[in-house]
Amino acid sequence: MKKIGLFYGSDTGNTEEIALKIRSKISKEQVYLIDMYDAKVEDFAEYDQIILGLSTWHDGQLQSDWDTFFEEFKEVDFTGKKVALFGLGDQYVYCDYFIDGVGIVGEVVIKNGGTIVGKWSTEGYEHTESKAELEKGTFLGLAIDEDNQFDQTDDRVAAWVEQIIREFPIDI
Repeated sequence: MKKIGLFYGSDTGNTEEIALKIRSKISKEQVYLIDMYDAKVEDFAEYDQIILGLSTWHDGQLQSDWDTFFEEFKEVDFTGKKVALFGLGDQYVYCDYFIDGVGIVGEVVIKNGGTIVGKWSTEGYEHTESKAELEKGTFLGLAIDEDNQFDQTDDRVAAWVEQIIREFPIDI
């Protein structure tokens, strides 16, 4: 059974809650949670399958722990690694920056040799811009809006986890 590193940053607890939901749908024994507050560059080398989670704040800023670690993160070698991303944001108030953090982090993963899995349709979201939408109609990862569509979170997480189980693939 392969180990999966789930790296997340959470200021309000919402991203951590989603990380826990994802882990519970895969396997508590297989998914290792790493809070970005405690993360080190060498932690990423331990995993060939990685999940990255963060929220986007204000006008497209990374969550505080990701922001603090970002210069180091840009040095992580993702060669040979499959990476899935999820992000939280508010598609109405911050419609021009919705889950930008996923795009910012995802571009580093791609630049540093990683393969993105778990891309997610933009259908059902009302945003105007997003750095996470590198291809029209597709986010680089799962988009969660706990402010406006909290009633869809559980279904979205379940569908996305099924998708990444196939795309990694994960034996459970």
